Amino acid sequence: MSQFLISPATTWNRVNHEDMKVKDWIEPSYAQLENRFDVVITGVPLSRSSISASAASEYPDSFRKSWNFFTTYSIDEDVDFRALRIADVGDVKMHGTNILQCHENIEHAITDIQKKCPDSFYVQIGGDHSITAPIIRSLAKHTGKRIGIVQFDTHLDLRSTESDGPSNGTPIRQLLDAGIIRGEDVYNIGLHGFYNAPSLMKAANHYGVNRITLKQFRENGAEKQIAEVMKALQDKVDIVYVTVDMDVLDITYAPGVPASTPGGMRTDELFDLLYEVGKYDIVRGMDFVCLDPYRDTLEQQTVKAGTYAFLTAMVSRYVYLK
Repeated sequence: MSQFLISPATTWNRVNHEDMKVKDWIEPSYAQLENRFDVVITGVPLSRSSISASAASEYPDSFRKSWNFFTTYSIDEDVDFRALRIADVGDVKMHGTNILQCHENIEHAITDIQKKCPDSFYVQIGGDHSITAPIIRSLAKHTGKRIGIVQFDTHLDLRSTESDGPSNGTPIRQLLDAGIIRGEDVYNIGLHGFYNAPSLMKAANHYGVNRITLKQFRENGAEKQIAEVMKALQDKVDIVYVTVDMDVLDITYAPGVPASTPGGMRTDELFDLLYEVGKYDIVRGMDFVCLDPYRDTLEQQTVKAGTYAFLTAMVSRYVYLK
């Protein structure tokens, strides 16, 4: 067990039966990390680094609670994917006030997981978008490989670290400034509306970040768009990491997002994109960030959308990469 991981608040008594729910499928592995899992889930409950007031730190717990609403059978694919071996290794231990210490803990925890589970696919449940920077730092340092990023987001996340620090507005900028990633290896899909200032576009041009607006994506469709992005990345990088900022969704579909906006994606569009990225073996990890259960509807509309998004990527990996 990594010293940087703790057991989560919500746990389930797993029951093995014909009609298996997700709560019965995902195996708790808090005591030890083992290299026998296809997928490893880690909760990253940090949101004090969010520019917008946020309780996204509560999402890992809400994510686990939602497992009771879903089964391991996909009617769309007519497949039960319970054979996919998946573990929940708990939450990264957070410092009460020190954001940089929290980021160090995240980096150490992800490194420990990679050492113990080198063959797994890594899923991180945030937390705000600041968590992506230490996760990718860990992947880059541990593997020594060139990493590409597919980012589903309303925002560029290229704010200056001098003015905004290690916040959820700067994870991509942090990685670029540190030379961890290259701008040409970042593909941001879903940009829309009136939410990115000219200075951020200037930064995107400076670093060479690839931008695909929501309008462009809709003209291409999910399958074509992801095929184009993956073809470009496969010619350049060794590993692709997918980061899903839930604020890419329209406020109608995702009210439980701190920076929710009109004009964004529908949930089915995000699901289609995640189904497509799940087909590619070069994709080795992903995170889901910026989802605040306290802002959500009573029916937990956004929480369930986040879990559905995760399951969509998992069933795709099972169908295409088993």
